[in-house]
Parts: sequence; C-alpha cells; structure tokens
Amino acid sequence: MDNPSAFPMGASNDAFAQYFEGQSYLAPLADDERVSVANVTFEPGCTNHWHIHHGICQILLAVGGRGYYQIEGQEPVELKPGDVAYIPPDTKHWHGAAPAESFAHVAVMPKAEGASTEWLEPVDEDTYRALA
Repeated sequence: MDNPSAFPMGASNDAFAQYFEGQSYLAPLADDERVSVANVTFEPGCTNHWHIHHGICQILLAVGGRGYYQIEGQEPVELKPGDVAYIPPDTKHWHGAAPAESFAHVAVMPKAEGASTEWLEPVDEDTYRALA
C-alpha cells in the first residue's frame, strides 16, 4: 500500500491489532508526559473498534486518503485531508478508512493521571459497508 500522507506510515500496529478490523500502521511523532501525537494509517476497509477514552479527549487531523469517524448516537462523518475531528472525553466512538480507500490521521491525545482507553465491539459491518 502506498502511504496516503506526507507523514511516516510507521510500522504494523501489532500492539493494537486485536482492536482493529483490517491492517493499520502506527508512527509515533511526539510523546512526552503531557501529550501523545501519532500518525495512524488505515488500509482500505480498516476501522478500529468502538472505544472510549476515559478522562481525556482525542483530536484527529485527517492528513491523507478518505475516512470516517462516528460518535455513538450520531451519523458517521467523512474525513478528508484538512478535516479535524474533536472527540470529547468519555465518548464512545470509532474511526477508520473508507471501505475502498486508505486513510491517515494524526491523533493528538493528552495524558492525564487515571486516563484509560476502553475497547469495545467492532463497528457493524453492514452499516460500515453502506458508507461506500
């Protein structure tokens, strides 16, 4: 797969593979005790599972390809390069590539004592495929 963004694609995201449907790649860009910044690249059709970041928000900066994110109870939102998604703390959501296109986003996540990520069920396949 060609890298859809100007950021490094990184290595296979093996540490989190159990929480993804399809292949993703992770390239850490900056990390200290207050914030983590990483480029995440999704092969076509790859999404992460529904999940919640307890105690922290997440900001997604779309940098390549075409993808989606969805907050529980809302419609999926398309993401193209230049789009920004803000996920409030303690909000169930998912994000990933469009069914037939690769996608990359830079994920910005603050760090806080007691913060955690709760991984949940996969995205409904029929609902996701309808996004094509």
